[in-house]
Amino acid sequence: MFAAITPALAIGAASERGRMLPCVVFIFVWATLVYDPIACWTWNPNGWVYQMGGLDFAGGTPVHISSGSAALAYSLMLGKRRGHGTAELNYRPHNVTHVVIGTVFLWFGWFGFNGGSAVGANLRATMACVVTNLAASVGAFTWVLVDYRLEGKWSAVGWCSGAIAGLVAITPGSGFVPAWAAVVFGVCAGTACNYATKLKFFFGIDDSLDIFAVHAIGGAVGNILTYMFLVILLICSGFFAADYIAALDGQTVIPGGWVNHNWIQVAHQLIDCITGFSYSFGMTCIILFIMNLFPSLSLRASEDAEIIGIDEAEIGEFAYDFVERERDYDHSTPVVEGSQLDGISSIDRRGVVDEEKSATYS
Repeated sequence: MFAAITPALAIGAASERGRMLPCVVFIFVWATLVYDPIACWTWNPNGWVYQMGGLDFAGGTPVHISSGSAALAYSLMLGKRRGHGTAELNYRPHNVTHVVIGTVFLWFGWFGFNGGSAVGANLRATMACVVTNLAASVGAFTWVLVDYRLEGKWSAVGWCSGAIAGLVAITPGSGFVPAWAAVVFGVCAGTACNYATKLKFFFGIDDSLDIFAVHAIGGAVGNILTYMFLVILLICSGFFAADYIAALDGQTVIPGGWVNHNWIQVAHQLIDCITGFSYSFGMTCIILFIMNLFPSLSLRASEDAEIIGIDEAEIGEFAYDFVERERDYDHSTPVVEGSQLDGISSIDRRGVVDEEKSATYS
């Protein structure tokens, strides 16, 4: 299941400009050459991270850091969407209702994702579910507050983004940390991932779904916070990982983090984060570069396909044919000189030539 989910997270970077066939080929190749080795060295008793003492309960590095760094590499190799950075590109989510429903499904599924990693109906699985729900709730609340401070709006999409950030962050530590620690996970993940969404503008990369910000940064925050307590005064006062939480399944024994005076643990986690990110990013760039050498596997859709939309160009079907045209060609849409709308009247852009009929739509 994890091997199927992880490349699916990364492939969101291809939205609105990537071809479908190369995406399918990439998922198989990437899962084989990138996900499998990282999962092996993290969870296999013979893996070097496992032997080193790294703690990752449900996939901070194998799932989230690897997919987030792969999405960053995919965005870089694919290039920016047509009209990126101009009024021509519509940045609004196409359906906020679907965003909320999808977040609810993910939230519910995450109980299986984290709780199921205990591989049994025991107290450790219960605690994993408790901290998962708490981190998601606090992460959502934190993101909304940060957005409100900047924009003065109570954003439903922001709430969803914060919830996912909290879920991502708690994933590696869900079977190791006590319930009170989940509050700090949520606050740190909601804040860090919110500000990380600005990195794509700093680096000039078109990560359309903010996968790097939410998954890579969220996974790294969670991987480190699993062991480290960050106080507002910027003082590192301890680690979250506790041996008594891991022991709730009746068999797991870990040295813990700073709570148990295991001072070296944070170094192990940083090594795990850095190697996972570097391996995934580098291998993704190599895989995509080689694929792009074959015309049948070229990553980027044509400019005409971007103009008419990937749905029509790649699938030949629409979800919201009339509704999307009505919104995208609204009379208030800014017209960029030389674009498709240049020289078309505001009434004609709504698909209604008669002014009296047009007024009924206004």
